[in-house]
Amino acid sequence: MRLAGKTAVITGAARGLGRATAQAFAHEGADLVLIDIARDLPGVPYPLGSPGQLWHTEELCRKAGVAVLVKEADVRDLREIEDAVALAVDRFGAVDVLVNNAGIAAPSGKVTHEIDEDEWRLMLDVDLSGAWRAIRAVGRLMCERGSGSIVNVASTAGLVGYRHFAGYVAAKHGLIGLTKAAALDYAPRQVRVNALCPGSVRDDPRVEGRMLAEIARSLDVPVGTHEEAFLQAQPSNALVEPDAVASAAVWLASDESRQVTGSVLTVDGGFTTR
Repeated sequence: MRLAGKTAVITGAARGLGRATAQAFAHEGADLVLIDIARDLPGVPYPLGSPGQLWHTEELCRKAGVAVLVKEADVRDLREIEDAVALAVDRFGAVDVLVNNAGIAAPSGKVTHEIDEDEWRLMLDVDLSGAWRAIRAVGRLMCERGSGSIVNVASTAGLVGYRHFAGYVAAKHGLIGLTKAAALDYAPRQVRVNALCPGSVRDDPRVEGRMLAEIARSLDVPVGTHEEAFLQAQPSNALVEPDAVASAAVWLASDESRQVTGSVLTVDGGFTTR
């Protein structure tokens, strides 16, 4: 029970890595505030998490015996994120952990000069500015308490480039830069900020993940054979499991990593060591 007595806010919690992380936190004893937009977003060419999926995540976490609150909120809207954090404080008294997991993988699949302004703006607004808004909402509170852990879910795209993913790569590189700057800002107040960089995560049906399939569509890789295509780039000959990423998030959130801040932790099966 490494997170017993802590309250964690997790964005993008309806499915995928958000659900896997929420379940892992629940099994480690954390009370949870689960946030997701829970609706489709104009400009994103695939369905986002639904209200039903968000409530299912809540149900799975409650089975671990922890308290869970659910809030539908858009990370592009500062007021909605502030309201979610206020809900957490009203219910639990404080926010000990923030996991910035909300993100989109598309619109992508274009050469850099073919990206239009709306597509560029949308990608950065969700994947980079959304994380900043959540940090803005909890940062002062954590500094006043003199403790806290912020985990930004970046990507190997925050460390290396990918063709036809300029917006996503720029957003995730920016998220790692934000992580390092915020870590220095908050270090004197004992608030830690770290980045987690997953590689090719398998779309596990238990968490209703679909990110890898959507990345494949953006690259015109046939869905159904896409896992084999991604597998060929993995030094470990295995795709990353959602539970492995969630376990790394637990460690970064826990007191076991109390002297770790400004770090970038890869969970990529060796992909970025090449």
